[in-house]
Amino acid sequence: MANGVLIIDKPAGWTSMDVCAKLRGILHTRKIGHAGTLDPMATGVLPVFVGQATRAVSFAESGRKEYIAQLRLGLVTNTQDSSGETLSQTEASVTGEELADVLPRFTGTISQVPPMFSAVKINGQKLYQLARQGREVERKPREITIYELEVLEQTAPDAFTLRILCSKGTYVRTLCHDIGQALGCGGCMSALRRTMAAGFTLKDAVTLDDVQERGEALLLPLEQLFARYPLYRIAEPQSEARCRNGNPFSIPETLPDGLYRVQGGDGAFLCLSQLEGQIMTSRKNFFGA
Repeated sequence: MANGVLIIDKPAGWTSMDVCAKLRGILHTRKIGHAGTLDPMATGVLPVFVGQATRAVSFAESGRKEYIAQLRLGLVTNTQDSSGETLSQTEASVTGEELADVLPRFTGTISQVPPMFSAVKINGQKLYQLARQGREVERKPREITIYELEVLEQTAPDAFTLRILCSKGTYVRTLCHDIGQALGCGGCMSALRRTMAAGFTLKDAVTLDDVQERGEALLLPLEQLFARYPLYRIAEPQSEARCRNGNPFSIPETLPDGLYRVQGGDGAFLCLSQLEGQIMTSRKNFFGA
């Protein structure tokens, strides 16, 4: 069975689940999952995990993400993006300096109210299901972090291109909506492209057509997801046996405590482990992934 990671450049108009369904057909396996849902109108980096690599989806969902977004001012919609029903529309003319002046309000750790058209659940129901019934319910603000927020260019009197580096759980369309509110003219997101997620960028991405043509040859080793962690290779066969049985093992070296990606003597990726006081304890095993 195929095992590994595909970084898909998601096309517009597809849901993230549509992409997984297509890949199940191409790769002839049902064991496929994705990390970090993209809305249908969005494009860009969608990490997809195949086979045993699906064990790592939770590790990929957290972490920073980068987006290039188109901000349309003067237009307010029920979905907070340009695909939704127009709630209000006015002429807006904003300078780059005026926009830059309000951006500090949206950087750092901020509170964001999830949009009604989202998959957030309240009392067991997804918000978008309620929204389609014409209902609106109170949503609790969520704490997110915007690490970097900058204007790349102004494309029209009412349109700008933004770059956003943010935490998990950030709704970029809500960010665009809130920026429009702060400017007093309203706003929404008119396009979105994710350029980085789980440490992977567009340089790592392939299209669905590429996968259709080359199949499993495009799978990346799961270990690449953990490339930011230092490598520890087990030298002692007895320690490797303990590791493969899910047991802690001691190391002879004195190394800084922390997370390590652990390989066996043959270079096979075994697990992500926590080192504490020269004892390595597995956080997650990936044998065969």
